[in-house]
Amino acid sequence: MEDYRFLPNLSQNLLTILNDDEYYDVTIEVGKDPYVKVFRAHMVILTYRSPYLRRILSTNVKKNDGTLAHIKLPNISPETFQIILRYIYGGRLSLKEYDVSDIIKILIVANELNLQEIVTYLQSFLIVNKKNWMEQNFNLIYKTSFENESLLKLQNFCTELITKEPSKIFKSIDFNSISEKTLISLIRHENLKMSNVQVWEHVLKWGIAQNPELSSDPSSYSKNDFNALKNTLQQCIPFIKFYNLTSREFLNKVYPYRKIIPKDLLDKLFRYFLDHEHKPNNKPEQKVAKEISSKAIDSRFLDHEHKYNKPEQKVTKEISSKPIDSRIITFQHVEIISKWIDKLDITDNIKNSYEFKLILRGSRDGFLPRKFHEICDNQSHTISIIKVQGSNEILGGYNPNIWVSNWCHIAEKDSFIFSFKNKNSIENYILSRVKDEQYAIFNNPNHGPSFGSGLVLFGNDFFNMSYCKNMKKYPNYEKSIRETEKTFSVEEYEIFQITKN
Repeated sequence: MEDYRFLPNLSQNLLTILNDDEYYDVTIEVGKDPYVKVFRAHMVILTYRSPYLRRILSTNVKKNDGTLAHIKLPNISPETFQIILRYIYGGRLSLKEYDVSDIIKILIVANELNLQEIVTYLQSFLIVNKKNWMEQNFNLIYKTSFENESLLKLQNFCTELITKEPSKIFKSIDFNSISEKTLISLIRHENLKMSNVQVWEHVLKWGIAQNPELSSDPSSYSKNDFNALKNTLQQCIPFIKFYNLTSREFLNKVYPYRKIIPKDLLDKLFRYFLDHEHKPNNKPEQKVAKEISSKAIDSRFLDHEHKYNKPEQKVTKEISSKPIDSRIITFQHVEIISKWIDKLDITDNIKNSYEFKLILRGSRDGFLPRKFHEICDNQSHTISIIKVQGSNEILGGYNPNIWVSNWCHIAEKDSFIFSFKNKNSIENYILSRVKDEQYAIFNNPNHGPSFGSGLVLFGNDFFNMSYCKNMKKYPNYEKSIRETEKTFSVEEYEIFQITKN
């Protein structure tokens, strides 16, 4: 039976050695001018306690002339390094006297020095004891965790917060500092427990914060001010659910910022909020819409609380007649995929007319994962179409959410994957809707489009390493879209962004 009663004395003895001026054989210069401090240490202890310091010391060994080994750590503060050094020698770390920002600094340095034991401990400590603080300072935690690949526990904390409680991030102290990609993933989230007008207000707050010269009063804005805010929010605005606002909310919260909204969308919103039984001056709808787009609208027309059918709920009997720009699929494939997006049966009439806009083609843009993320990151509502090399087989998947370059899963309830046995026929197909929503989409900078384990483009040029796993073993989606789990090569692939006509 092991007896650990003597460890405290051993720890104390080693700390005494740290403070001894006689037997040290390494000096460590820490920090930058004017805050530089030189620490005395012992090579044998540093070598066995820190793999990082071992690598440095291996090239800075003590010379025969008696010169001490000397290393520099300019990116670490002397205060933080002293804490780490006491842990290295004595195995002691008391966190009571430090605030959370100090603990994060200690974590970053411990991670840099490859002190895995303390890295794991500090992550768990923060999650268990400082959860509220981290939620309030989400952006700091998010940046810290994803800038350091080994901080997996903190990465999972951030991903789970975005997935399950995204509204908390809007209320965080450093909300204005979050990245555009993070903001878009938040406003698109299904679990966002916040009214649509509040979402709009937070997005405006974020946009104004990115332009410190702007005031909070749009009536004082110049044309350049509106253009600056428009450029900042151009990627966010398409995801705001304007049609779910009341007419009064639109009038008071959106109308003052109308100059930052794309003209086509603004015209549709005006038509929508004015489309009630009373027609101003009995003018036909087309004439009203024309005047709306060219003149300042009378705010009286918008100040009503009547609910209208949303434009997207109107049934169209024909799909867009525009030709599909594809080397893989045909107009017939577009029609059946459009029905799948609207969750219709194959025999149902078309509900919505969609435009399939080509944004990436492998033979034109390249097959590298880096190129996929360069073009498709931050793009939502995309259909991936893959032609399997050496066959007539087509594979594909629908991601309503955005693609990003982080190592993370994104929850999505409306995604699906599919296959057509023969690209020349739409009859022999398999449709597989998402089953485990939390693992619907997998983002990885080393992968192309990845739908859980059901469809993954992987490898250099997606050659010989892409795959579709058996959904009985990996139940991300309802069923497998291929009969085999064997890897395949991609002959051609295309990414389309789907928009309603």
